[in-house]
Amino acid sequence: CQAQSSTRSYGPVFEEQPAHTLFPEGSAEEKVTLTCRARANPPATYRWKMNGTELKMEPDSRYRLVAGDLVISNPVKAKDSGSYQCVASNSRGTVVSREASLRFGFLQEFSAEERDPVKITEGWGVMFACSPPPHYPGLSYRWLLNEFPNFIPADGRRFISQTTGNLYIAKTEASDLGNYSCFATSHIDFITKSVFSKFSRLSLSAEDARQYAPSIKARFPADTYALTGQVVTLECFAFGNPVPRIKWRKLDGSQASKWIGSEPLLQIQDVGFEDEGTYECEAENSKGRDTYQGRIIIQAQPEWLQVMTDTEADIGSDLRWSCAAAGKPRPSVQWLRDGQPLTSQNRIEVSGGELRFSKLVLEDSGMYQCVAENKHGTVYASAELTVQALAPDFRLNPVKRLIPAARSGKVIIPCQPRAAPKATVLWTKGTELLINSSRVTITADGTLIIQNISKSDEGKYTCFAENFMGKANSTGILSVRDATKITLAPSSADINVGENLTLQCHASHDPTMDLTFTWSLDDFPIDFDKSEGHYRRASVKEAIGDLSIFNTQLRHSGRYTCTAQTVVDSASESATLTVRGPPGPPGGVVVRDISDTSVQLSWSRGFDNHSPIARYLVEARTLLSSQWKQMRTNPVNIEGNAETAQVVNLIPWMDYEFRVLASNILGVGEPSLPSSKIRTKEAAPTVAPSGLGGGGGAPNELIINWTPTLRDYQNGDGFGYILSFRKKGSQGWLTARVPHAESLHYVYRNESIGPYTPFEVKIKAYNRKGEGPESLTAIVYSAEEEPKVAPYRVVAKSVLSSEMDVSWEPVEQQDVTGVLLGYEIRYWKDGDKEEAADRVRTAGLVTAAHVTGLNPNTKYHVSVRAYNRAGTGPPSASTNLTTTKPPPQKPPGNISWTFSGSTVSIKWDPVVAKADESAVTGYKV
Repeated sequence: CQAQSSTRSYGPVFEEQPAHTLFPEGSAEEKVTLTCRARANPPATYRWKMNGTELKMEPDSRYRLVAGDLVISNPVKAKDSGSYQCVASNSRGTVVSREASLRFGFLQEFSAEERDPVKITEGWGVMFACSPPPHYPGLSYRWLLNEFPNFIPADGRRFISQTTGNLYIAKTEASDLGNYSCFATSHIDFITKSVFSKFSRLSLSAEDARQYAPSIKARFPADTYALTGQVVTLECFAFGNPVPRIKWRKLDGSQASKWIGSEPLLQIQDVGFEDEGTYECEAENSKGRDTYQGRIIIQAQPEWLQVMTDTEADIGSDLRWSCAAAGKPRPSVQWLRDGQPLTSQNRIEVSGGELRFSKLVLEDSGMYQCVAENKHGTVYASAELTVQALAPDFRLNPVKRLIPAARSGKVIIPCQPRAAPKATVLWTKGTELLINSSRVTITADGTLIIQNISKSDEGKYTCFAENFMGKANSTGILSVRDATKITLAPSSADINVGENLTLQCHASHDPTMDLTFTWSLDDFPIDFDKSEGHYRRASVKEAIGDLSIFNTQLRHSGRYTCTAQTVVDSASESATLTVRGPPGPPGGVVVRDISDTSVQLSWSRGFDNHSPIARYLVEARTLLSSQWKQMRTNPVNIEGNAETAQVVNLIPWMDYEFRVLASNILGVGEPSLPSSKIRTKEAAPTVAPSGLGGGGGAPNELIINWTPTLRDYQNGDGFGYILSFRKKGSQGWLTARVPHAESLHYVYRNESIGPYTPFEVKIKAYNRKGEGPESLTAIVYSAEEEPKVAPYRVVAKSVLSSEMDVSWEPVEQQDVTGVLLGYEIRYWKDGDKEEAADRVRTAGLVTAAHVTGLNPNTKYHVSVRAYNRAGTGPPSASTNLTTTKPPPQKPPGNISWTFSGSTVSIKWDPVVAKADESAVTGYKV
């Protein structure tokens, strides 16, 4: 008799384990808690070990258990410092936790002894030793100068080692005089404690300090060991005058000889095995250099690569468990059973990470742990072994009560009782014992298979199972049904992309059973919900399973299989669908025979998608545009059986990529992948620069301008411009070469050049392959000269108190050596100098101007000058005027009005102008 519990029992599995703990000495906290919690059924009980010895939990002890946690009251370093381990047990077995250390943090006071003064020549380096007091764990260091909180900064000239606490000054200065104290700080959780050293006085002698080469004083160890994932810090600092510069590099590996730092500290975050190697620190100044080398050696805590898992195994069977761990040094592996070391014995073989059992017995059940350890840590993996001994039991998996099967088909009847060890199986039909025959097969695992079924196979089938623990049986009834048959099979078809099609599929079946239809394409089931509307079932009638395909695509080509299925059998028929479409992309575009304006392309034929390829197109793009453009080819029309063509009319000295597209009667297909990028060969320019013009500049100058030639038309490297110019009417041409494609003007200076002299100018381009064609001749004038004559008969007239009109007689065009641009009116107050005059310019040939912004009742002098691009000409004789006084500021008062029929009469008090206002001449209503 076997009792069935409502919940499965299992051994302890840790959910919380103790962690390394640091307890500050003198802390106000009066206890330490090491956590331990395991999931188990029945619930686990807990014990604790300290340094391998079990702790006794007596009523008056400082140790007590709270659930699984160990609470230590009033912890004392001498008694409680050590390694702790939690042990969890229940009736299924025992497991031990990882080990956790309890350590005590402390920081004592500095020695009370006075520190010796230091005297040194100014300019030399100096080191102050911190000599920190006993402490645990590490400290952070700062230094005070003279008083708190005047902390010394690390500024390149001064450096504080966080390894020793020592202060280094590379080159002393007068400002360094004073008293120095080391300031050490301990950080434990949220508790911070700091202590000061006695002061040490620094005095300097004022001798002339000579410059000297660097000497490295603060050095990192020759070998620095670190664990993966940690932060590694190397220190390097040197004395020297001038103050040395620090540089770092790695002498091996992927970063070999690259400078990777320039500070006294080299810090590597999240260090890995790739960071292992030799590092060099270099200190350098103008007098020389000093170097120091040391190694970083990377190691790693154990880390599981493979562990075992909870296992249920039959009694008498064999079992092999493996676990493997990575780490450096390589971890050793041992096994525990119920918390105790396990060694090879009788049926059990222990070999490193391998644990083998032969012929398991019930007593092998329990909790097993694999432990991997190196000097940097230990990891534990746990699993439960349950050895089972069970009589055959069909309650969870009986033989199916009713077993339908199709006439002429095949039926498979499993027999899978729960049993340990595995049961032997016999089958009967009624009272007849079944044995293997041409139609009947009993497999090794007890499954019964009957083929070519007929009505006579109906009846009761019983499976008998037996092992040394007992026996059991289970019975099912076989019922033979009509076979399913396809009565209308799908037909193969051939259509174009985008067309619609229905594949027919009808079937007959046993009327007592449900019939379902499924479709597959090339043996992959069709998911109607994810077909984006391309596939739909065409009918909802029971015996019809037609498939409709809408807007067919090339990917819909293939072998379609319709399957009609009941719970006992199925029937299938297939048809092939061919979808014709534009060709697929050509492959392997290769460029060869590259000249200045042509290349030869070749490619491989792509899929024609069931419609012959009619012709090919070639497209290209350049570095100047990302757009693909169709290119001219030779032959102009590339036949569908061709696999090569010449591309013509290319731009010389241009980077190109090419691609090929195939077309047929159904359209143009996808393009090939782009060819590798090529550059056509260079050629002399074929286009003359445009935008030729010029003019302006200083006296005796001819300025010639043009539009820089675009990259498309440069045709080669070493591009520039050749200018030809001559005075209009003369014979010989002068030439000038202007390098660089981006140039856009040229200035020719010669004392013989008169103002506003016409020149004939031509331009052509050149590169290192030759010269291009010349442009048409343009007329460009030399620099103009200021007008030589002044306007005359200048008249200035006051219009309002702040405005005036000015008019004049113009200068003659022949008196202007250039193009007359207009006139400049200058006006200034009486008593001011003409240099302070305000100016107004007109444009074109107008001979009058209206000037605003004047001061009322003010006398002004006015002159007029002609101007062109070279400047302004001489002034006219000045004239003067006085602006009128401003109008009265007081408004009329006592306004009244009366109506009389269609008229209104308005009255007001008159306004009397003041002495500085103009007289009233009327009113505006």
